[in-house]
Amino acid sequence: MTVIKLDRKLKILFLEDILEDVELVQRTLRKEEIDFDMVLVDSKEEFVNAIRNQSFDVILSDHTLAQFNSSEALKICRRLGILVPFILVTGSVSEEFAITRIKQGADDYILKSSLQRLPSAIINALGQRKLQSERLEAELALRNQNEELIKINEELDSFVYSVSHDLRAPLLSLLGLLNLSRMDERQRDPIYDQYFGMMEKSIKKLDGTLKEILDYSRNARTEVRAVRVDLEHLLKKSMQKLDNMDGFEEIRISILTRGMDLPFFSDAYRISTIIENILSNAIKYRDSKKKCSIQIQLSVTRSEAVVEFTDNGIGIDKKILPNIFKMFYRGTEQSEGAGLGLYLVKETVQKIGGSITVTSQLEVGSTFEFKIPNIVPS
Repeated sequence: MTVIKLDRKLKILFLEDILEDVELVQRTLRKEEIDFDMVLVDSKEEFVNAIRNQSFDVILSDHTLAQFNSSEALKICRRLGILVPFILVTGSVSEEFAITRIKQGADDYILKSSLQRLPSAIINALGQRKLQSERLEAELALRNQNEELIKINEELDSFVYSVSHDLRAPLLSLLGLLNLSRMDERQRDPIYDQYFGMMEKSIKKLDGTLKEILDYSRNARTEVRAVRVDLEHLLKKSMQKLDNMDGFEEIRISILTRGMDLPFFSDAYRISTIIENILSNAIKYRDSKKKCSIQIQLSVTRSEAVVEFTDNGIGIDKKILPNIFKMFYRGTEQSEGAGLGLYLVKETVQKIGGSITVTSQLEVGSTFEFKIPNIVPS
């Protein structure tokens, strides 16, 4: 027989009123080299006092005593929240009786005629209780993490609201006041017009960064809402939003379409975000030494839409091309934003199940192409 060993001394509570049976149990445990201290009780009062005033590793219980039984003992343990292994050590019982006790919470039952199984039953019950304890600890830790995530998300919601209202609104008010100051026809030093221009540029830069943060949060935290989308109309609306951007009037934009009569379904807000970011980049990084142009191709099929932007701007160095979609990455000295624009583009494309590629050559231009699935309602 395999020798079962524990690395610690067990404290055992034994509910039994026959001393000969107690001695048999003790002899069986010592034979398997289990180190233990045993507290013997034979009444309800002694049992309750023991479990209330001491802690035990295992509880062994005969089924029937003079005025007490294992069912009552088990109920008392569970009512008091005592979850140590509870093992019946009893005489002949029916299979139905054993199953009932297991359902009530007993860990195992051992017949007094087969005590050789008791040591392994104790070891197994202790192992199961340890696993249950570890699982409960893991579940508690996960619950605490979830509660912390909920708290963080609530704080993020508050921050996004603050970005949208408490921060952007004063900036736009300040921009309005700045424009009013420019309209003042009273004589002033021309240097102030230069200052006004610098102030406007800084305000717009900060507002652009706040808008990128807001767009990123919305993309990450809101579900995809597929509606029927007119890509060409969406593109023209995005162009209208950017028509007051510095350099917009210098660029000739051409649009080629194919399959526009086919119904296309996707998230209109997210597509607008992608288009506006790619277009604003093309405008921002135009090459002022030549006639600037952007060619946009829109194609819709029953399975997907493909949108391609080709510009003849300053281009992107092949050394930095793999990094342009990284968060906070700024590839050139001309970069004025926080480095979120193209990161937001990639995240948004992926959110609606699409993909994006870019090819570019310095002093020649860049081509951005994104594909998004046609989420046709079933």
